[in-house]
Amino acid sequence: MENQKEKLQEYARLLVRVGLNIQKKQTLVISSPVECAYFARLCAREAYDAGCREVVLNWHDDELARMKYLKADNEVFDEVPLWRRHFFNDYALEGAAYLAISATDPENLKGVDSGRLTRSQQASGKALADFDRLQMCSGFPWCIASIPIPSWAKTVFPGVSQEEAMERLWDAIFTAVRISGDDKCIYRWEKHLATLAERLEKLNRLNFKSLHYTNSLGTDLTVELPEGHIWEAGNDKTLAGRDFIANIPTEEIFTSPLRTGVNGVVYSAVPLVNDGNIIDKFHFVVKDGKITEAHAETGEEFLKAAISVDEGASYFGEVALVPYDSPISNQKILYYNTLFDENAACHIAFGEAYPCLKGGQTMSKDELKAHGLNDSITHVDFMVGTKDLSIVGTTHDGREIPVFIDGNFAPAI
Repeated sequence: MENQKEKLQEYARLLVRVGLNIQKKQTLVISSPVECAYFARLCAREAYDAGCREVVLNWHDDELARMKYLKADNEVFDEVPLWRRHFFNDYALEGAAYLAISATDPENLKGVDSGRLTRSQQASGKALADFDRLQMCSGFPWCIASIPIPSWAKTVFPGVSQEEAMERLWDAIFTAVRISGDDKCIYRWEKHLATLAERLEKLNRLNFKSLHYTNSLGTDLTVELPEGHIWEAGNDKTLAGRDFIANIPTEEIFTSPLRTGVNGVVYSAVPLVNDGNIIDKFHFVVKDGKITEAHAETGEEFLKAAISVDEGASYFGEVALVPYDSPISNQKILYYNTLFDENAACHIAFGEAYPCLKGGQTMSKDELKAHGLNDSITHVDFMVGTKDLSIVGTTHDGREIPVFIDGNFAPAI
């Protein structure tokens, strides 16, 4: 029990001091499920000890969210209260740090009208435009992390008691975020980030024109990359030049595709949890960047709703490289949580593109569009990496260079 307490404190310290790199006199906004209040308090204490100006909490709850989507008046889903707009937009414009504790029942919204989910997302996208814009261009430091809750743990480990499921999920998360109770996780993270930096430098030097994905599931997808694209890793810098890590854990190296340059078919490698529903065994047919067909054995209604939120939702905004032989993948656990599952396999996102261009952080939306990047109010990662995934990069002078062989980075990368 004592060791668990030490690991929790080390985890909170990692998120606040490294993930967010909190500064003196900076405000911290924590978004957390009510079930995770004890951990939110640890993070708040760590932030205050670091000189934080104020910690502000944004609580949410699975049961209340489900009640709302099932029982609230219909017009509610087209509205965003003024206080909520100010809460997110004003803190973002102020440059506050933002910590999201991601923990939810993967099927919390099963049976909910997909139209209500879509309308709510559309309303939020319009109302919280400043927050979303600044988050995508790193206008403020943000970090997403997770801790177990019973409903999630039982989904991941269904054949054991709730107590054992919680314990096993805690162990898996601590392993994924490199915490062992010896207070050396920050050192391990520094080494990990240095490895990611070496790889992205190689990819940036190669300056690929396109990537070709194939595997035995049926994926046969060509992804053209925009002129001036750059690869980035999980650690980033704000517009003010301060380091932060947006996702903990993170194993990815990513860039943005050319909006109209994706063609072929791509199959999901593992289930996707989106808007409180599980979508499984799905694939997209893509022509000139646009998803023209979407099929799923489970949750097809919700998949089609997700790519219909706005025009940009049916185009792609991110391609990310994650080796099949990675710390999270090697656990052989399906987390039913995108934060972890996307860091166990190569993934692609439909929706908004990160500004992965030279000088992209300071470009306007219109400038990013002019450079070929996608614009949307949504951004949903789905996993495509498999043990036999092949990715071949083609350079601007026509050379074909293996990037992935049998699910892992090629030796040259």
